[in-house]
Amino acid sequence: MGTADVEAVWRIESARIVAALTRLTGDFGLAEDAAQEAVAEALVSWPRASPANPAGWLMAAARRRAIDAIRRRVALHKRYALLAADPALDQEIDTDAIVDDVLALMFVSCHPVLTREARVALTLRVVGGLSTEEIARAFLVPVPTVQARITRGKKAIAAAGVPFELPPADERRERLGGVLSVLYVIFTEGSTATSGDRLLRPDLAYEAIRLARTLAALQPDEPEVHGLLALCELTAARFPARTGPDGTPILLEDQDRRLWDLRAIRRGLAALARASQRGLGPYGLQAAIAATHASAPSVEETYWARIVRLYEMLGRVAPSPVVDLNRAVAVAMASDPAPALAIVDELIAANRLPGSHLVPTVRGELLTRLGRLPEARTELELAARLCANQRERSVLLAKAERPSRYGLPAGSGPDGRHNQGASIA
Repeated sequence: MGTADVEAVWRIESARIVAALTRLTGDFGLAEDAAQEAVAEALVSWPRASPANPAGWLMAAARRRAIDAIRRRVALHKRYALLAADPALDQEIDTDAIVDDVLALMFVSCHPVLTREARVALTLRVVGGLSTEEIARAFLVPVPTVQARITRGKKAIAAAGVPFELPPADERRERLGGVLSVLYVIFTEGSTATSGDRLLRPDLAYEAIRLARTLAALQPDEPEVHGLLALCELTAARFPARTGPDGTPILLEDQDRRLWDLRAIRRGLAALARASQRGLGPYGLQAAIAATHASAPSVEETYWARIVRLYEMLGRVAPSPVVDLNRAVAVAMASDPAPALAIVDELIAANRLPGSHLVPTVRGELLTRLGRLPEARTELELAARLCANQRERSVLLAKAERPSRYGLPAGSGPDGRHNQGASIA
């Protein structure tokens, strides 16, 4: 077995291993370190002799590492005795215990005592099984920055005395929003990167989907979990058509919808149906917008009036300037660009999205639709200057060079930044 095999097993089993060790040792940092050391040991050992049970091998190796660490901590003799004597790690772990452990691990990784950056890094590291190098590449930050976030996160958890346990149902529901927001941030960065030379970071987006599926299986009665999963599935279904072979963005009206992933759309619609059983929350409403796009044969035949209504509902339950910006796009597509421009100008007058390239992007497209081409060019050039994603910037510059009367951003539903704003593809 080679490096790829070790990484594949780790990606699948990491959350279970870290969660089980954390439950047994009561030390989140120790458990994660021991699991990482076990992986390093596997990278050396497995090419020489492949284990019959790779997951069991990793669990046993991680347990040994944990025991060694605890032996060095004289003050923790009692915990060492518990760990060394516990036969659970040598046997099949009870399914219910796995469910509770993995769910608890998610809630610990997304604990409110952590910064958003630390929550994202810890979730990807200990629940998703990504390496610090993978996380750094995904978010275009140096590896030491990711390592520092993870280290600070572990210290914050230890200093706050956060217990490794599944929160009570009422507290779990209160903290669920934090877990969902972390997965949302991860997926959003994967679906439209904020910077760099790629529009999409599919590996990051698909990791968020995998984690959302896990959470949906562990929390089947939470509508917004299914709402987020639906949003991610329906958005990712369009990935194959969003860029050309060389990574060039393809605008929504130019996409070959035959390339959209029908299986992902079906999964998304099924998750949306589950989310709808108790009324749609913010993620469910965004998923409903994405579903409307997914069911449309073309941009022109999209049910834009329904999208406008869904944005109005979203604005009532989760008001934000980005929701208003995306509503403006939908209004322009459903009726006329003039009232849409009024919405955008109100955002500018209130200075609600300062420094964002999304506002001049939408305003430039609306001015183009109105035939005010010199003003449109100015706005699109401004948007290009503010945009940190090289692929997105190139499209904006091309539009500024040759503005046309078509090509409004897709809005948050199918190909945009969801609550972070409309996108060019």
